[in-house]
Amino acid sequence: MHLVTEAQESLLSLCSIKEKVDIVREDSNSMVGNKVQNNGSDGEVAFVVKVVEKLLQVQRSWISNTNHIASCQRKGIYVAWEWMVPYTSYALDFIFHTRALKHPCRVYNKNEAKQFYVPYYGGLDILRWHFKNVSNDGKENLGLELVKLLENKKSWLKHSGKDHKSMKLLIEHHLWHVNDIRIPRPTYFHPHSNNDIIERQMKIIRSNRKSLISFVGATWPGAPENIRSILINQCNSDETKYRFLNCSSGRCDKPTSVIDLFMDSEFYLRPPRDSPTRKSVFDSLVSGCIPVLFDPFTTYYQYPWHLPKDHSKYSVFIGQEEVREMKVNVVEKMMKVSVREREDMRRFIIYELLPGLVYRDSNSQLRKFQDAFSITINNVLERVSRIE
Repeated sequence: MHLVTEAQESLLSLCSIKEKVDIVREDSNSMVGNKVQNNGSDGEVAFVVKVVEKLLQVQRSWISNTNHIASCQRKGIYVAWEWMVPYTSYALDFIFHTRALKHPCRVYNKNEAKQFYVPYYGGLDILRWHFKNVSNDGKENLGLELVKLLENKKSWLKHSGKDHKSMKLLIEHHLWHVNDIRIPRPTYFHPHSNNDIIERQMKIIRSNRKSLISFVGATWPGAPENIRSILINQCNSDETKYRFLNCSSGRCDKPTSVIDLFMDSEFYLRPPRDSPTRKSVFDSLVSGCIPVLFDPFTTYYQYPWHLPKDHSKYSVFIGQEEVREMKVNVVEKMMKVSVREREDMRRFIIYELLPGLVYRDSNSQLRKFQDAFSITINNVLERVSRIE
C-alpha cells in the first residue's frame, strides 16, 4: 500500500514540516491524510514525522546484503512483450534509433559525418493527437522545436541549409515527396540469428494450410463504401474454406492468434481501412500467407526498397469497384489459383522477401541476410554517395 504518493514525496522534500502536514492533509483519500485529519492540530507534525521515519525504516530493511546477484533462483524476472510497443508501428523510432547507435558506420566526430540521423520520435508524438484536450498548436510543438533546433546548427547556418538533403523514413505516404521513403511496419517475428530465419522458412514450407482464405478484422457498419462487409458475406457462404478472426472481441491483440491464422491459410484478405497500409500485410507475408489486396497504395506504391515492382510475385490484386459492384466472388477467384502458382508465390515470399521484411533483434547479428533496417540504411548511404 502506498503511504505517500510520488507527487507528494517530491513536495515533501522541498517543504518545511508544517507545509508537509498541509500537503498530506489535502489528500483525504490516503491513509496518512485521514489519520492527520483525525489527529487534529495537536500532534500533526509529530505524527507526519513518525510516518515518514517509519516509511524510510521499512525501505532500508529491503537493502540487499550483496552488490551482485549470486543466483537467480526464485528471482526470475518476467518482462511482458506481446502487448508492448516493440511490435507496433510506433516502435520504428525505437528500432531505428537503437540500430543506428550500433551501426558500423557511426562516427563520434560530427565533422567526419556525411549524414546525420535525427531521432525524432514522431510515432510517439502523434499519439497525443488522440486526446481531445490537445490543441492544434500543441500537436505541432515537437516538430517546430525540431525545426528550430536544426536551423540553429552551425552546419545549417553556413549555407542556409542549401547544402542539406533531408530524407524521411515513414510507414506510408502518398508519394508527394521523392525523399519520403517508406519502410516496412514491424512484424511479430524478430530473428536473433541466421538460424531463426532459416527455421522460419522451413516451418512455412512444411506448414499444412487447411484454410483457403483468412480475414482479420471487423465489419464497418457505418461505412457502406468499405468492401469488408461484402467480403465477409462472400466468405461466409462457404465456411469450409474460410477463417475469420473477429477483432471486435480483442483476439487480434494476441500475436499467437494472428500468426496461427496466417500459418494455417493460403490467402489473406486485406481491404483498406482508414489508411491503406497495414501491419498485418507484413505479418501475413512473413508467415507465407499470400495477401489479397484491393488498393494499390497498400503496398504497390509504398515500398520500392523492400518489395519488387512485379507485385504478382507475392500478392493477388482485385479492384474495390469489382467487389462493390458484385462483379467478382473472392472465394471463387482464389479457388482458381492453382496449387503450383501458390507454391511459387510462397517460395518467392519466404526466400526472396521475408529476410528483408523483418527487423532483427538489436543485440544480435545476421551474417547471411539483410533485414529491413539494413536494406534501408544501405540505400540511404548509397543515396548520399551519389549526391556528392
